[in-house]
Amino acid sequence: MSAPLLRIDRASLHSLTRALFAACGMDDTDAALMADTLVAADLAGVHSHGMLRVPEYVRRITKGGVDPRGRPRIVREFGGCLLVDGGNSMGQVGVRFAMDQVIARARTTGVAVAAVRGSNHCGAVAYYPAMALEADQIGLATTHSLPIMPPFGGAERLIGNNPLAIALPSTAPPHLIFDGAFSVSAYGKVKLYEQRGEPLPEGWAFDAEGRPTTDPTTALNGLLAPVGGPKGAALGMIMGMLAAMLSGASYGTELGAAGSHVHAGQDSQLVAAIQVVAFEDPAVFRTRVAGAIEQIRACKPAPGVDRVYAPGELEHLRRQEYRRDGIPLSPQTLSALLEIAVSLGVEPPAHGLPGSKSAGN
Repeated sequence: MSAPLLRIDRASLHSLTRALFAACGMDDTDAALMADTLVAADLAGVHSHGMLRVPEYVRRITKGGVDPRGRPRIVREFGGCLLVDGGNSMGQVGVRFAMDQVIARARTTGVAVAAVRGSNHCGAVAYYPAMALEADQIGLATTHSLPIMPPFGGAERLIGNNPLAIALPSTAPPHLIFDGAFSVSAYGKVKLYEQRGEPLPEGWAFDAEGRPTTDPTTALNGLLAPVGGPKGAALGMIMGMLAAMLSGASYGTELGAAGSHVHAGQDSQLVAAIQVVAFEDPAVFRTRVAGAIEQIRACKPAPGVDRVYAPGELEHLRRQEYRRDGIPLSPQTLSALLEIAVSLGVEPPAHGLPGSKSAGN
């Protein structure tokens, strides 16, 4: 049985994370952004892209060549289309810049798209399309990751699980927000299972020879299964091509392989914003989205199912719970955070981290 999770106060977690990235050389704005995106992922229950990522990010900034002061910039413009160079900044910095740009452009062009190169890992991509909601826009984002999936029927890492995230504004939260990679499970979730010493669910992964496995360590050295078989493999491939080939960044095996030395600044992303008023009255659109969400929530559940949730609703409910009760983290994740703090000479917050409430298993 895995060790009980610990409930951590989100304000203390944000403060510590912000201090860690500031100690890595980031300015206050970028360090705060890193903390925002990582805490947002854990608040939504997407722990594969939250605090679990901090040690990896810190290593890449301090040893792997990521520029903590890198500045993204626009290098090409064509109507509502932009090419952004991330300046070898953390992906969060470059993609936030690109999303800000397309939100502003879409107000006059109706639709705006930005391809980002010279970037790095950008965390959970749902954060970026959600930025468009306040502007009465639909947001979209994808990113190109290291190849960790085989083509359908294959036994080689050739395709990233390259997620797609879309956010549609509703009359009130929960908005409709979808964020999904095209593998059955994210790489980071497999790492969480390994950390907890638990077997994977059936159908998540293969070993290096293409045989099904439930051992997380074997899976991390093997292959993740595409969701929906050939459909997931194809969609993962297409998302990666859109991000990498429109931006001129590395694609597929040009990036290297998961677990090997990764050259910084080789990641790529694609973000877009659609101004709803260019097509429909925003109030009407929001009301219809809310109606579609309510229809899903009111759906008769199948046998053995308590209720049906709309896309993004479970994450919305987790945010409410975790804001109230604290964010559940494993002792291993918390220990790694505190070790990073010691190595960087950062003093953890006086309250809210160690000795927090147990969240059960």
